Amino acid sequence: MWSPEREAEAPAGGDPAGLLPPEWEEDEERMSFLFSAFKRSREVNSTDWDSKMGFWAPLVLSHSRRQGVVRLRLRDLQEAFQRKGSVPPGIETVLRGELQRESDFMASVDSSWISWGVGVFLLKPLKWTLSNMLGDNKVPAEEVLVAVELLKEKAEEVYRLYQHSPLSSHPVVALSELSTLCANSCPDERTFYLVLLQLQKEKRVTVLEQNGEKIVKFARGPHAKVSPVNDVDVGVYQLMQSEQLLSRKVESLSQEAERCKEEARRACRAGKKQLALRSLKAKQRTEKRIEALHAKLDTVQGILDRIYASQTDQMVFNAYQAGVGALKLSMKDVTVEKAESLVDQIQELCDTQDEVSQTLAGGVTNGLDFDSEELEKELDILLQDTTKEPLDLPDNPHETLYTNSVPNPRISDAELEAELEKLSLSEGGLVPSSKSPKRQLEPAL
Repeated sequence: MWSPEREAEAPAGGDPAGLLPPEWEEDEERMSFLFSAFKRSREVNSTDWDSKMGFWAPLVLSHSRRQGVVRLRLRDLQEAFQRKGSVPPGIETVLRGELQRESDFMASVDSSWISWGVGVFLLKPLKWTLSNMLGDNKVPAEEVLVAVELLKEKAEEVYRLYQHSPLSSHPVVALSELSTLCANSCPDERTFYLVLLQLQKEKRVTVLEQNGEKIVKFARGPHAKVSPVNDVDVGVYQLMQSEQLLSRKVESLSQEAERCKEEARRACRAGKKQLALRSLKAKQRTEKRIEALHAKLDTVQGILDRIYASQTDQMVFNAYQAGVGALKLSMKDVTVEKAESLVDQIQELCDTQDEVSQTLAGGVTNGLDFDSEELEKELDILLQDTTKEPLDLPDNPHETLYTNSVPNPRISDAELEAELEKLSLSEGGLVPSSKSPKRQLEPAL
């Protein structure tokens, strides 16, 4: 299924038709509906309006995201989404609902520091103004619009880029340095300034012009609000600029000293002693200047280190102060007397619980009291009587004792022989033995 995210992953610069949703070529009825004009108002047919807006708005944003731009023109979008010689008339409605005029966006933020934008951004186009006065709400084809959603994404990208760069060592940076850092994220100067305005609108940066140079101050944390530029920020910024200037000067003089040394070496090889001496003298003078600059550079760097350390100390102090305040607030109603009283109450409850458990473990006697000594004596008597009586064991150890069965009456041998004779006579085939009933019977002949 098509989605703006999948389209955004497609490589830029390819065939636009290949990056469009499947129904663009497969569902003619659906596309005829989407290429029809919006109703005058959403109240007329909300289903029709929402269906078209749900298709075109994500498509416009994903197209712009894929191109890496936040500034759009109606003409460019009409060319990008042309189908079979027709342009979607609903694009204007989408732009009015989802995008904002560049001039209106600039006017919503303090953009006085953008001197070059006067007449380009702040002055509203005459054509648009006259159209509004006459009641015509059409978007001029050349009017520049801003995709605010994409601008917010771009602003977040620039802020993360700054946070992970060496410039983040101090919150104040030169606008030119920041522009160089964001060259890949912001394709043009206008986009860069729009991103700064969005960050300024979110109170994550503030811009100030100092001695003809614009400086940008960032908020310390991703969720913190930026504070106005003060004298300390300006002083630190000037020290940082001095450090960079001294470093560049030292590097330049080091190259000059190396060049003088090389000239002296060539003069010696050529036998020009005086020229070699002049080159060596120039080298020594340059090295002395380098030493003096190194001393100044060490001083500036030492001051900056102390400033950074003091800022860290201030952060730690603020953290301690906030921690002490929070601890005092949490311990406001807690005293030693209350703690001791609470512990006594807990101990008393534990003792009560132990007594209840012991009482329940004693069981219920149903009102009958038994003397344990009498029970022991009776048990001893029973054991003695049991040891005196002989055990009645069977003669044959292999016979099984049935303790719970009914006892059988004893039968004599004579009774067994008489019973056997009766059986022999009735069957007519067995001859009883006269000696013993246990002998084997043989069949009669």
